[in-house]
Amino acid sequence: MQDNPNSRVVYRYVSHLTKDTLALVLAGGRGTRLYELTDFRAKPAVHFGGKYRIIDFPLSNCVNSGIRQIGVLTQYKAHSLIRHLVRGWSHFKRELGEYVEILPASKQASEEWYQGTADAVYQNLDIIRMTKPKFILILSGDHIYKMDYRSMLLAHVESGAEVTISCLEVPIEEAAGTFGVMTVDENNRILRFDEKPEKPTPLHDKPDLTLASMGNYIFNTETLLALLEEDGKRPDSEHDFGKDIIPTILDDYKVYAYPFRKEETDAQAYWRDVGSLDAFWEANMELISPNPELNLYDPDWPIWTYQRQLPPAKFVFNYDDRRGMAVDSAVSGGCIISGSYLEKALLFSNVRTHSYSSIEQSILLPGAIINQHCKIKHAIIDRACEIPEGTVIGFDVEQDKANGFRVTAKGVVLVTRSMLERKSG
Repeated sequence: MQDNPNSRVVYRYVSHLTKDTLALVLAGGRGTRLYELTDFRAKPAVHFGGKYRIIDFPLSNCVNSGIRQIGVLTQYKAHSLIRHLVRGWSHFKRELGEYVEILPASKQASEEWYQGTADAVYQNLDIIRMTKPKFILILSGDHIYKMDYRSMLLAHVESGAEVTISCLEVPIEEAAGTFGVMTVDENNRILRFDEKPEKPTPLHDKPDLTLASMGNYIFNTETLLALLEEDGKRPDSEHDFGKDIIPTILDDYKVYAYPFRKEETDAQAYWRDVGSLDAFWEANMELISPNPELNLYDPDWPIWTYQRQLPPAKFVFNYDDRRGMAVDSAVSGGCIISGSYLEKALLFSNVRTHSYSSIEQSILLPGAIINQHCKIKHAIIDRACEIPEGTVIGFDVEQDKANGFRVTAKGVVLVTRSMLERKSG
């Protein structure tokens, strides 16, 4: 295959753009619709996919896109998130101009903690000025997707935009009250932006869909600095990009939408907001299907994370009534499946499942222990939970509620250590 000189020129051009880009990952949110799953951790620190944290996806996207100046803005119960970042993301070489830096809420620009997404960035303006980037890439830290930010950055520059917002088509009923939605012209310039409207504007050619913001923005640095300085002086502002800044600048600034689609087919790209327990369970369950839409086995776009050195998973006993086996499941390192049966289950590291138990369509977070003679279905078992012998979960909604477990509208049962302690007490 002959080398294409034009491809080399474009590659060098995009490489310069990524080197002039500072990524800021907003990772301070709780994720209230995950309920007790975020009692002790921020939403971006929630475990996902058998070995990852949610924050690993936007961070891996940055690294794989060649963007290696990254700040992570933390606030709510950030201990486990910071510990994960230190262990898994602190190996970059600052002397080579690359880093993942933790930016906790520290009242740098006011007497308040981070008040909104825009305020979180505003309180770190000194750091932005010291870095002197040409572009600021602002990312939500709590979504699951693989995205090459280079394409979005190139579109931002070629369109002459001052602000670019990544977006995707979402069913109207799903977007209502949940996402910021936009109306665009034939060139994708944004004409209108509404934050979490109850009646989203439909697409003119697809009346059941709307154009929803992914919460990812590219700003020219000078534009962002000016907008944040102005917003910081407004006492009536909630200091949020979607609520306060984006809707007010559409007439005076060039603000464009960037549709997130598969480059090879132009089809809708994979993206999941795992902000509810049902969405979290469904996104994890998708991964154990034979050909999941999110390919975690792609060597060309690896998802990086911190992982302890653990022994391989082990399956023991082979009797008719006591066989350690798992079908249509994913089992992480350090797990021991001892005489129990797993079907459509996703096990994180160091899980133990003991004899005569069955686990179906369930997610077991790190260190969970399932004792003998348990029956579990449609469940999320939180980190380090020890399920007592003979416990039945997911078969009787009223009994699950009586046991103090949370049951979602779709019948998924969440079990945490505090629930088990209240039950035993």
